[in-house]
Amino acid sequence: MLNVGAISEGFVLDHIQAGKSMEIYKYLQLDRLDCCVAIIKNARSSKMGKKDILKVECPIDFLDLDILGFLDPNITVNIIRDEKVIEKKKLQLPAEVKNIIKCKNPRCITSIEQGLPHVFVLTDMEKRVYRCRYCEEKHRW
Repeated sequence: MLNVGAISEGFVLDHIQAGKSMEIYKYLQLDRLDCCVAIIKNARSSKMGKKDILKVECPIDFLDLDILGFLDPNITVNIIRDEKVIEKKKLQLPAEVKNIIKCKNPRCITSIEQGLPHVFVLTDMEKRVYRCRYCEEKHRW
């Protein structure tokens, strides 16, 4: 049995799809923070079979919930203070995401104007379809 110690203040990302924790680590830019991060891959889960878990010991202010909601709205965010879960947050698909994905359309204005942000808007919640704000190019998962 693997035992990862409790954290005094921070957050725990639970119910991450097995094998996706490193991708989330990268998107949240956790490597740039000077804090303790524990990545648990392929943990047993009665609900999911296998899951990943991220434990981060730093204030929740550093967490971008839009990125998490975009990557996987099924992730649960547990906020920890004094080694206790004080709040659980459920994620939702964000209505808009900026600079998380890049438009693949070579004719899009974002290909020409390098400083322009890549903005995608949620157009179909059920199918998780996002489209580029500028050219309507559909994001492919």
